[in-house]
Amino acid sequence: MRLDFRLLEGYKRRAFYTLVWGFASMVLIGLAADVTQRPYIFPSLGPSAIMLFGHPLRRDSSPSHTIFGHGVGALCGYLALWVMGLLDVPFSMHIGTARVVAAAIALGLTCALTILLHVEHAPAGATTLIVALGILPNLFDFAFLMAAVVMLVVLAFVINRAFAIEYPLWRAPHWVQNHDAELLRKVARRSRLSAALRRQ
Repeated sequence: MRLDFRLLEGYKRRAFYTLVWGFASMVLIGLAADVTQRPYIFPSLGPSAIMLFGHPLRRDSSPSHTIFGHGVGALCGYLALWVMGLLDVPFSMHIGTARVVAAAIALGLTCALTILLHVEHAPAGATTLIVALGILPNLFDFAFLMAAVVMLVVLAFVINRAFAIEYPLWRAPHWVQNHDAELLRKVARRSRLSAALRRQ
């Protein structure tokens, strides 16, 4: 897979690209929520958009990590609500002990399972708290939550590919699985520079 870094070189280009497409993706997903009156837009989509447009070649930004990460986070949140007897209980400004324990269970499980399943995606930690704190307390909401994540991933795939950024179809390339592609690029550049200096 050929990796194209030119568009995202430099902070100004990266900032502008992320600004435009982060804005556009939230508008499109938000319109879907407005038209259907369903919870397609929620806070943890924001950090995912930053990752998918600002750092699309990182392992944690791949579709598999994004979709499964949010899925694991949401399910851990619902499991924690069920354990604490809070399933279908909506959010309240008064955070009682049961809600605190539910949030702690949800986040702990999400941290462990995403690592064990090799689907780490940091915004999933926000998703699990959104569920455990009662913002999306109904199991029925899970379908809309995951549909929104899939919409964001599809938008990221189409937009990044349109700009010659080879965002993966599902998983990051095998050689990127345990590395950051952009970090490897910087290391490679420094290695080439060092080699050139040694030849002089």
